Amino acid sequence: MSNNHNKFGVVVSLFRYPVKSMMGEELNATEVADRGLVGDRAFAIVDSSDGKVGSAKNPRKWPDLFDFRATYIEPPHIGMKMPSVRITLPDGTIVINKQDDVDYILSEALHRKVALEAASGVAEKVLANAEEYWPDMEELEYRNEVTHFTLPEGTFFDCALVHLLTTATLDRLSELYPQGRFETRRFRPNLVIQPGTDEKGFVENNWVGHTLLIGHQVRLKITASCARCVMTTLSQGDLPKDLGILRTAAQNNKANVGVYATVVQGGTIHRGDAVWLE
Repeated sequence: MSNNHNKFGVVVSLFRYPVKSMMGEELNATEVADRGLVGDRAFAIVDSSDGKVGSAKNPRKWPDLFDFRATYIEPPHIGMKMPSVRITLPDGTIVINKQDDVDYILSEALHRKVALEAASGVAEKVLANAEEYWPDMEELEYRNEVTHFTLPEGTFFDCALVHLLTTATLDRLSELYPQGRFETRRFRPNLVIQPGTDEKGFVENNWVGHTLLIGHQVRLKITASCARCVMTTLSQGDLPKDLGILRTAAQNNKANVGVYATVVQGGTIHRGDAVWLE
């Protein structure tokens, strides 16, 4: 590499979430296009009564989304039609997005009338909306309140197209709150990066405004720190509900865990790829 690049670390995990706010899939490799990891948040549950996108950010309305898991039947690829999505319900029932009765089955499971929609069907300039519940925590902007937010046009992303997190940040949070289980799945990143041994603490904070080169193709522009919400405190499988997870981040890093990025140059990312800071 040239002198303009400093090796920072290595990609240790990759994740894609085919349906917004459901559990997703861990990957060995993935293609990255201008809208992030191909197939990420390509689908969402939409409430038929008000048109709002289903989000675990409001667990009072959507308490069980983390009990659903979505995976692609075949890997999606740039420029190709999105493959079918397999959704496993909490009771083990499996439904495919192309089934005629998929909306009925999901509505029965979620106890409200919903439709499974594809981001490809959301027209540009059309802004989807969702809701967020703020727990009663003095460090947060709102307390015990539900607010509304707009998703980036034509997408089912909350704020940005790619979310990155380092093992250093998880380690630091664990040091600050040892009884908390700061597992990667609580934070739903796309990429988890293990920095060099001399990098400690909330190292991502220093990336904002910089570009990361991953492998020898993909370049990601780091745009902002990732402010976290009540989703990080929810139970997932054997992970217990724990408000201390969010409180620790709020008290020590302005509730930020990880960073957001946009795609400067697409390509393929593999687990084990080197990460270079430009």
